[in-house]
Amino acid sequence: MTQNERDEELEVRGSAPFDRIAEAGSVITGNGHCIHCLTVIGQIEGHNVLPSQNKTTKYEHVIPQLVAIEEDPAIDGLLMILNTVGGDVEAGLAIAELVAGMRKPTVSLVLGGGHSIGVPLAVAARHSFIVPSATMTIHPVRMSGLMLGVPQTMDYFERMQERITRFVASNSQISPARFHELAMNTQELVMDVGTVLDGADAVDEGLIDSLGNLSDALACLYRMIEGGEKKTKPKKKKGASKSAT
Repeated sequence: MTQNERDEELEVRGSAPFDRIAEAGSVITGNGHCIHCLTVIGQIEGHNVLPSQNKTTKYEHVIPQLVAIEEDPAIDGLLMILNTVGGDVEAGLAIAELVAGMRKPTVSLVLGGGHSIGVPLAVAARHSFIVPSATMTIHPVRMSGLMLGVPQTMDYFERMQERITRFVASNSQISPARFHELAMNTQELVMDVGTVLDGADAVDEGLIDSLGNLSDALACLYRMIEGGEKKTKPKKKKGASKSAT
């Protein structure tokens, strides 16, 4: 696609960019390249509708966007900006799997926090960034509300946790054992089990690739696009786990 054709396409589809921000929380921007910016904020809303006062990201809105981004020849790459407080585990994992399977260059940037299911979302991109002031909260799968107190329920929780651990470990440099250690840490959170990592610690643990800001994330994405990096690559895992904090 020539630059003129690209400009015409963007003019047709992006004639009202602020409408796109208001409706879908995303915007297409261009600086020689066409980048789709997708924001994932608040709680990931899954099969159940959350109260109106909750800031949510609806997975039925995000999934079609990701398919459109992957198939649209006018879009060169995806920048995913995250500030999450958890939410529906299966919905968040579904979004993360789609991002991890994209052929186009993808970069994630964690601002504020990546809580619970926000961790798989962050590591799903080809390269992940976190700002120094942001945090990543790692804890085991929980469920609120009425549940059956039977062994099958605990078995379901364990299998769900294994799915998340396997995904995070395969898309980052942290080992499954170390991720499990951090999730089950009882020495840090007063009212919960788990670990809070600030930006630098998340990078040191191998959970996030780089410490950086918006300009760093965009520069990385531009390099991917210009280098023709379209296919996903498996990331190396750390060999030995560290002792629990």
